[in-house]
Amino acid sequence: MELATINDPTNTDLYTGYAILNNVALSPLMLAAMGLLGRLLEDIRETHDTKLHPMILRVVQLVILVGLILGIVGGVDAADAYIKALGAGSTAAYTPGSLNKAGTALFVIAYVALAAFTIAISFQTPYAQAGEKRLLYAVAFALPFLLVRLVYSCFSTFSHNLKFNLLAGDETVLLCMAYLMELPVVIVFEVTGLSLRKVVKVERQTGTRQMNSSDSSQPMQKKGKGDMVLKIAKKTIIGRIVMAFVPSEKHDLEMQSHEEHMTK
Repeated sequence: MELATINDPTNTDLYTGYAILNNVALSPLMLAAMGLLGRLLEDIRETHDTKLHPMILRVVQLVILVGLILGIVGGVDAADAYIKALGAGSTAAYTPGSLNKAGTALFVIAYVALAAFTIAISFQTPYAQAGEKRLLYAVAFALPFLLVRLVYSCFSTFSHNLKFNLLAGDETVLLCMAYLMELPVVIVFEVTGLSLRKVVKVERQTGTRQMNSSDSSQPMQKKGKGDMVLKIAKKTIIGRIVMAFVPSEKHDLEMQSHEEHMTK
């Protein structure tokens, strides 16, 4: 989008899209890292009781999600102001607003929490299955790259140094501190995810209670519609983010089955 502005400098959508994508580029990587830690923590809790609950990780994911939203809205506002300045013949640079600053501040808080959780979970990793331990290694590998990317976001948001200006800054700084920092994180997360074992969800068996067709037809119909909605939601980015914070019925059944097994 940035390169396209060279041939089409009056296209406001290019500036807006470019600014938004740069503002929110850090959030999906941090959400992915929290997701990997969440899976590792769930695996550890199957055999070992830990004080760290997965719900705490969900809170940090919510903070990242709020930062994502603020980055999108702030990017639109700042890009509009920059475009208006260009239209008026002014040489004003891209200036992030208060929403951008609030979103970046939330990313800083989330990164500190991510690093703290990585250290805390590392002490519990010996209780995880051998194949799941690589999750910790992937997140630990990504932390330095995410830190450099976060530093760039902080400079571009809070600093008046033109080298870090999002739309008029130094291309070499942008390449080395932003784009090249994101690339290894994506590769490591993809390789780690593809090499993990598939988690088989165990549903609780409820016995052989018989139901007549008149009583069961309506619930089955509602379940079918619900499954269709879930399938559609899981195919969208926003749907996946929302589903991450909605308790899963299958997950509840799996946890209940595990508790009964441990009791026996």
